[in-house]
Amino acid sequence: MPSLSRNFLHLGSGATAIPQPDFTDGSWYAGYGQRHDADGRDGRLVSQFTFTESWDSWEMHPHGDEVVLCTAGRMTLHQEFPDGTTAAVTIGAGEYAINPPGVWHTADVDGVATAVFITAGLGTEGRPR
Repeated sequence: MPSLSRNFLHLGSGATAIPQPDFTDGSWYAGYGQRHDADGRDGRLVSQFTFTESWDSWEMHPHGDEVVLCTAGRMTLHQEFPDGTTAAVTIGAGEYAINPPGVWHTADVDGVATAVFITAGLGTEGRPR
């Protein structure tokens, strides 16, 4: 059986759900884009990660919301909005937060936390923290 932490899922046009090849490293995302960018704003990447330390970068998704569903532990999402305001949202198991389009975000983790991400990935940008 596929594992969401290894075999992400693409939700695409026409209400499709397409299992993805094994996630290897950050270069995997280029192949994902080649496979699914044609779905445009309607495509969503569903992934799961377990974190043992805070993120070392920020990311931003310009074309749609990202849902972050914490399934274990606790994490604090830090958000920077286009108007310069900021927010910090702490979520625990069973709780979720939404990163709106165009909002830079990163996370702090105290201990271990696992989260499922439903991401509008088209045009995602990153920057160092």
